Amino acid sequence: MFSFMQKMLRFQRSFSVSPCPTLPLQLPSPMETHLWFVVPDEFKSVSLLNQYMELLSPCEKENVLSMRGEQLQKSALLARTLVRTTIARYQINNRVVDPRSLKFKRNVHGKPEVSFHLLIQKEWESDGGQCPSPLHFNISHTSSLIACGVTLNSSIGIDIEEKQRKIKNNILSFARRYFSLHEVEHLSAISDSEVQRQEFVKLWTLKEAYVKALGRGFSAAPFKTFTIRIKNAFRRGFDHADDIESGASEVVVESSDHHERFTNNWQFGLFELASSHYAAVCMEKDKTRDAGVSGPMRLTVRKTIPFVEDECISGTDAVVPLAGLIEQF
Repeated sequence: MFSFMQKMLRFQRSFSVSPCPTLPLQLPSPMETHLWFVVPDEFKSVSLLNQYMELLSPCEKENVLSMRGEQLQKSALLARTLVRTTIARYQINNRVVDPRSLKFKRNVHGKPEVSFHLLIQKEWESDGGQCPSPLHFNISHTSSLIACGVTLNSSIGIDIEEKQRKIKNNILSFARRYFSLHEVEHLSAISDSEVQRQEFVKLWTLKEAYVKALGRGFSAAPFKTFTIRIKNAFRRGFDHADDIESGASEVVVESSDHHERFTNNWQFGLFELASSHYAAVCMEKDKTRDAGVSGPMRLTVRKTIPFVEDECISGTDAVVPLAGLIEQF
């Protein structure tokens, strides 16, 4: 009996399909994040998955097929498809981007970046002959959801975690290994074990988004070297509705070695996604704004089945802000 991927490869040899165009979108504005996500369990069509397979480079196909187990193969395929189809939606200088033409590279620390095809590369060349991509992206996934965040001219890091994620070890023992003293004290003050677990997952999500936005790798920015604080609301936790609604929940980063030193170059948003996940976005603040001025992060969230349907869920019950200054569109 053919496995899931064997069926795909057999179909691919017998019938080749061309990717359907995606509707072009305007680029994100300054301090705006576009978050796209897919739910792997919703993808049942072998022909559609085969269409996605044809978007990938030979190296990406090899990596997908090298995964152990059908679920991991499917997840890897959907993650690469989501990145390619998402980036291809945004037209630069009125040029349509074929998702198959996209090239990717890694920075010196291993963070993936877009390196667009030579066809549109000339439009972005600077006087020095360099071609930095104006689009930044970051991806995160669990077994049940895969998300990709996109910004313009701002570094971005995202993380998603299942709300029901179980912690095998004792939460406080685990936190003492990875979290700062202030964060451990915050968790220790929570008597309800379920609330404590939820707070731990939210903190982890914010910290991972920050490290990914830095783009220097986890070894260069260990979790224990910085503290996530929520101004005027941290002691009462992330779920205090009055603090969130009053705008008193701005998320900031503090160096663990120098408690007076706050890193104010980053904007955070923490929210519930699809009722099942916590999602955190960390993006570099707009350099054109005056120092110390903090405006809300503009957030647009879309659920997608590439080439089939897109659904904007911003402002619905599927996106519930928890912390940070977030304005949904």
